Amino acid sequence: MLLARSLRAVSALRPPLPAPLRRLWAAPPRALPPAPSAAPGPARSLWQLGGGAGRTALLRPRRGSAGRVSCGCGGLHTEGDKAFAQFLTDEIKEEKKIQKHKSLPKVSGGWELEVHGTEARLVRKIAGEKITVTFNINNSIPPSAEDDTQEGQKPDEQEPELTSTPNFVVEVIKDDTKQTLVLDCHYPEDEIGHEGEEESDIFTIREVSFQPTGESDWKDTNYTLNTDSLDWALYDHLMDFLADRGVDNTFADELIELSTALEHQEYIKFLEDLKSFVKCQ
Repeated sequence: MLLARSLRAVSALRPPLPAPLRRLWAAPPRALPPAPSAAPGPARSLWQLGGGAGRTALLRPRRGSAGRVSCGCGGLHTEGDKAFAQFLTDEIKEEKKIQKHKSLPKVSGGWELEVHGTEARLVRKIAGEKITVTFNINNSIPPSAEDDTQEGQKPDEQEPELTSTPNFVVEVIKDDTKQTLVLDCHYPEDEIGHEGEEESDIFTIREVSFQPTGESDWKDTNYTLNTDSLDWALYDHLMDFLADRGVDNTFADELIELSTALEHQEYIKFLEDLKSFVKCQ
């Protein structure tokens, strides 16, 4: 009895609470009603925040103010795409005007040409030997050519022609051996020659190695001779070895012409493929 009387006295001395708080104080906590099963996922999605139509604005890149062009194909086409396709059309016409070779030029000396995309292979067979020269026109135009054109060109001067000078690999295969002599060659920026020579070589040998005949994957474990520190007498004999098999300065000049024609042909094809990709089909 004394304990109950004391509790009533304490409650009488406590100041009255506001109505909402009194209800919370007096009423036991109630469990929240379960969420309706028809409302999956978070309560506020990007779609709701954007007001429905704002979803495309959230996903569309800000750059480019050109609107869509309706063509009925269901694909995305903009005014920028239309201008891009027209630019490519004009560019293709101009490139075809300055194209020197409508078909790839031949290399003298009985070389047979095989082309697989950007890779070309020249094959020649003589006296029990097969000589193969392989090159790829990708990244074959020196990067300094464009800079020299912009800096040294006068307004009235015609732009110089771009020249493709690819690295190329010479493989010499003898019928009675299981090894292939491989010589990695390239065109230096400056002609490399020796003092007292009447004519300098326009290409150089960088590496020489033996690889198993008939295997496409060469072994890194095979010894590779780097010519940077090679004796000049041995280097000259290697160059004469190539010249005796038709790989000389004349061949190197004709390879540049072939590679330049192939590079320009593939560039025009790339522009045509890019135009077909951009424009509405």
